[in-house]
Amino acid sequence: MSTIAASPGISGTASALRRLYFVRFAFAIVWALVMFTTASTLGPLAVTLLVLYPLFDVAAAVVDARASRTTGSPALLYVNIAVSLITAVGVALACTSGIPAVLRVWGAWAVVAGLVQLIVGVTRREMGGQWPMIVSGGISVLAGASFILGASADSPTLFNAAGYAIPGGIFFLISAFRLGRAAKGN
Repeated sequence: MSTIAASPGISGTASALRRLYFVRFAFAIVWALVMFTTASTLGPLAVTLLVLYPLFDVAAAVVDARASRTTGSPALLYVNIAVSLITAVGVALACTSGIPAVLRVWGAWAVVAGLVQLIVGVTRREMGGQWPMIVSGGISVLAGASFILGASADSPTLFNAAGYAIPGGIFFLISAFRLGRAAKGN
């Protein structure tokens, strides 16, 4: 038994993160499924969903930061909150210019948020259950770059942005299950 995993701070944080990750999984899957129905145009539903996703990320980062206070500095989570708030505004503005502009903003956000997720996952390795977050952060960086490049395509769509949420959600689910042991203090 690890003394780190057995500490009350780690156990409480792992438990809170586990619940959060289950919620993030469910949100990502539902969001993606609804987004797929409207990903070919920038109608009101697509715009709402595109702004909602980074706002949900803000709420999740706030919950994460509160849960993480006992196990380390949540400074990077505060960075993520700021970046996601800026992204929500940026996406709303980009929606007035078309799908290429949205993909550029979405891609920049995916790169920055992915880097933050990767670094936070690395700093939480001892808690357990973080390798999916590390991998997901790396994939987010690559996906973000592909969104930016894809914005220059002849007929860009939002299907890739919709699909982006599914692997992220699955990684949150895997991490939630892996955090179960740390949450129990074992």
